[in-house]
Amino acid sequence: MKAPLSWIKEYVSLPEDLGVEEITDRLTALGLKLEAIETSGAGIDGPLVVGQVLTAEKEPQKNGKTINWCSVDVGDANGTGEPQGIVCGAHNFVPGDKVVVILPGGVLPGNFQISARKTYGHMSAGMICSARELGLGEEADGIIVLPPDAPAPGTDAREVLGLGEEVIEFEINPDRAYALSMRGIARDAALGFDVPFHDPAQRDVPLANADGYPVRIEDESGCDYFVARTVTGFDPTAPTPEFIKKRLEQVGVRSISLGVDITNYVMFELGHPIHAYDRAKLTGPIVVRRAHEGEKLTTLDDTVRELDPEDLVVCDDTGPIGLGGVMGGASTEISETTTDVLVEVAHWDPRSMFRTGRRHKLTSEAGKRNERGVDPLLPPIAADRVVELLVEYGGGVAEPGVTEVGPGASPETRKPLTTITIPTSLPARIIGIDLGDDTVVKCLELIGAQVEVEGDTLTATVPTYRTDLNDPYDLVEEVARIVGYDQVPSVLPRRATGRGLTRAQQLRRRIGRTLAGAGLVEVVDFPFVGEADFDRLGLPADDVLRHTVKLANPLSSEEPGYTTTLLPGLLKVAARNVSRGQDGVALFETATVAFPVDQAAPIYGVDRRPTEEELEKLLAAIPRQPLHLAVVLAGERTRGGWWGSAETASWADAIDVVRRLGTELGVAVEVASASRAPWHPGRCAVVSVDGVEFGHAGELHPNVCKAFGLPARSAAVEIDLDFLISKVPATAAGPVFSTMPVAKEDVALIVSSDVTVAAVEAALREGAGPLLETVRLFDVYEGDQVGEGNKSLAFALRFRAPDRTLTAEETAAARDAAVARAAELTGAVQR
Repeated sequence: MKAPLSWIKEYVSLPEDLGVEEITDRLTALGLKLEAIETSGAGIDGPLVVGQVLTAEKEPQKNGKTINWCSVDVGDANGTGEPQGIVCGAHNFVPGDKVVVILPGGVLPGNFQISARKTYGHMSAGMICSARELGLGEEADGIIVLPPDAPAPGTDAREVLGLGEEVIEFEINPDRAYALSMRGIARDAALGFDVPFHDPAQRDVPLANADGYPVRIEDESGCDYFVARTVTGFDPTAPTPEFIKKRLEQVGVRSISLGVDITNYVMFELGHPIHAYDRAKLTGPIVVRRAHEGEKLTTLDDTVRELDPEDLVVCDDTGPIGLGGVMGGASTEISETTTDVLVEVAHWDPRSMFRTGRRHKLTSEAGKRNERGVDPLLPPIAADRVVELLVEYGGGVAEPGVTEVGPGASPETRKPLTTITIPTSLPARIIGIDLGDDTVVKCLELIGAQVEVEGDTLTATVPTYRTDLNDPYDLVEEVARIVGYDQVPSVLPRRATGRGLTRAQQLRRRIGRTLAGAGLVEVVDFPFVGEADFDRLGLPADDVLRHTVKLANPLSSEEPGYTTTLLPGLLKVAARNVSRGQDGVALFETATVAFPVDQAAPIYGVDRRPTEEELEKLLAAIPRQPLHLAVVLAGERTRGGWWGSAETASWADAIDVVRRLGTELGVAVEVASASRAPWHPGRCAVVSVDGVEFGHAGELHPNVCKAFGLPARSAAVEIDLDFLISKVPATAAGPVFSTMPVAKEDVALIVSSDVTVAAVEAALREGAGPLLETVRLFDVYEGDQVGEGNKSLAFALRFRAPDRTLTAEETAAARDAAVARAAELTGAVQR
């Protein structure tokens, strides 16, 4: 919304020494955000004066163009008092006209330097200016011709043209429709600086009578107030006054004709849209109704529109002649032959206006205001203002007939004024400022509300122009913006004792640090999946992972379900990185998955809190959503170089990730061989705690690697992180570092080939007791020395006591106990 400062000052008595920056700062604080400040004529420098054309000799040129060799009186502005010779290519003037001249030494917008130069065989000393050349508009077909009563030649033209005037552009929020007018902006300016406000809507208007143009409203829910006034004997050739034309240009509207310009002018002045009809083109009474199926309307933009039964239309006997509140019809628009003008000002339902505008993809200044809500009492005032200007500048006569129809036309039937009751202390409590009751009352009265105080409460009757004020907190906001948001103290909330991260949050952060320390990078992916993803994972048709929660409005029709596994998304991310040239990737993601419960959630009303039984039904219908961790290892694990070849990530690295987490959290993770898609049979491990399985790790199936575009033998992990966290001992406090020396013992055990390393390791841990700190497999041998069907497993055992140095006897006893337990459980024989 653009607002010339001079127009605003017509309605508010701002101090003369108040700068435009101070004004915009205060208005921005009141909610009218500043977008820009434009100054008309910016970039013009040097002598810009009024000139009077003495002679204009037309001279045809060889290129087919005709120029005017002019003698122009510029008074003493050229230093000699002699007429100035100027070449001009425009033809919209005659000798005797007063024009705008910039003399040599002047500068036009765009740093266009003016000098005396020879052109078309003449020495042209200056330029006769058009509006575009001065940066005042887009019209460039002719030069500016000033009115006959313009000042004498040689006078500075800046004041004549209104150059140097500031135009403020505001960003108007949708809830501040009143500010789409000079009336509304001026009211806020008066409020912000506590100065008098002159309301342009304060005027006496004639009463409705039976002599007005006949109007009938058939849909009062869409239009509750319709005012019609008529002006006869209007001169369609009458020019638009310069002040109206200039102000319309300043707010960004092109001047069309006097009749149209006046309706636009009053709309920007008061904020209420107006439409004018050529009364001679109307047939029969005006009717406001909903459109009929199949009806069409050609609007003022020459577009034929197929009307919807929900559209509000203005009709006469010929059918629709306007799209109510949005845009008029071309069949009844005023033109260069219009002598009788019918002025329409109506109050429309904002929702209908919004839907009609979006339905027809039609944006107009009228629709912008009507869809946000306008003052329902303005129609007779806006109509009278338009009639006044049409009579004054168009030479017309106002007919005595005044039409006012609809519920809004009568105080008895119109919608009652909105009243809001609040505790007088509410604004202070919400804003956080110590406000007295008198301050609260004054703030509400400043916006035009009528306030009545009774005890500890006040009741505010909202002014009709503030259609956005509907509940107590709207009033609180008004008080806050008037007092000043800058007055609200900045107070940091006190941290409640005992609050902070929950134990589960702390453990999740520890897990993230552990994985990052192992060289993995965390990613976040969309949790959506489709059947194609499950096919690429090689999941059987009856696999439980294929049973997903279906989304009502998925981002992609190819991924309509909430994922039950994190692997599809993570594998895609890994493949994308590999395809971009990464030799190796190590990624992890922690996120929830969802398993449907196949039970529809009941729908209850919002008028009360659900009962305990109803809450149980609601909770029972919520999908189970455990937190999962997924890891993908693909390509090189370590880089190669002069020091040796690169090492490729393998199934062992995937299993080691889970083991490392178990060690960090103090949970004994058990590993056993398993077969589960999408892992490679024989290279897949199931991980468990206390005999309960909570995930898998290992090498991906070759077909899965190929389907996702990953290097062969890529590895992956997916575990139920919620389960793992639930198994963390209450005393778990992270790694413990001891200053006591470690005691090292190595043992080599011969076991059958079908005995797993994990089983032997578990037996060693159990037998060694609490002194065992770590156990690590460092060698595997299969050969003649251990016999066919056997293998030798060499383990490094590390013992440490927290409070003393272990003796050789203690270390040997713990080692022997470990070997004995392994022999008992796995049949191991020490080499």
